[in-house]
Amino acid sequence: MKYKNVITGKFKSRPNRFIAMVEIDGKIEKCHVKNTGRCKELLLSDAEVYLEKGDNPNRKTAYDLVGVKKGERMINMDSQAPNKAVKEWLEKEVYFKHITYLKPECKYGNSRIDFYLETAEGRKIFIEVKGVTLEENGIARFPDAPTERGIKHIQELQEAVTDGYEAYILFVIQMKEILHFEPNDRTHKAFGDALREAAEHGVGVLAYECVVTRESMCLDEAVRVYL
Repeated sequence: MKYKNVITGKFKSRPNRFIAMVEIDGKIEKCHVKNTGRCKELLLSDAEVYLEKGDNPNRKTAYDLVGVKKGERMINMDSQAPNKAVKEWLEKEVYFKHITYLKPECKYGNSRIDFYLETAEGRKIFIEVKGVTLEENGIARFPDAPTERGIKHIQELQEAVTDGYEAYILFVIQMKEILHFEPNDRTHKAFGDALREAAEHGVGVLAYECVVTRESMCLDEAVRVYL
């Protein structure tokens, strides 16, 4: 997936989860943050950030904050990017082969699962996508804040397996050079427990790191998962 009109700025502050104050060419601009997570380890004072200029002149904010530099590591922090990148990845049939039907945002139970697909071999598969921006010493973790919604999605996937479908949760790590992925029990152990239970009942747990540039993000290599 690609962005248009990307520029660089310096992060200054985050008055609320939707807004960041960013210095652009010596001027402080109010920017929309495309990630409602905490991201405290990313949005540090004077961090180099990447902003996409919007094309709607009536918007209250002219820019969307979509990426950040953490040391030498490029990190995409756009919460909409993982689903877009996964759709492109699925269309290339890297992991799931012979796809005959692909539907984003498919209703199942009381949730909308990110993707539903069918294959020529008769496989019927649900995939829930989770974007990961939290990294510590090369280890990627999710979530960075408690997520009851995330637990609900895992439980729906487990029910789908009981109903005869295949089901996967795909953690999209929005950066490169990751050693492994694990649930963030320190922040939300209930999520980790739900993930482990689902895995024991047949839900597949996948994690992929991404190639990230200022203007793009795409899934790259699989990362080992430790539950």
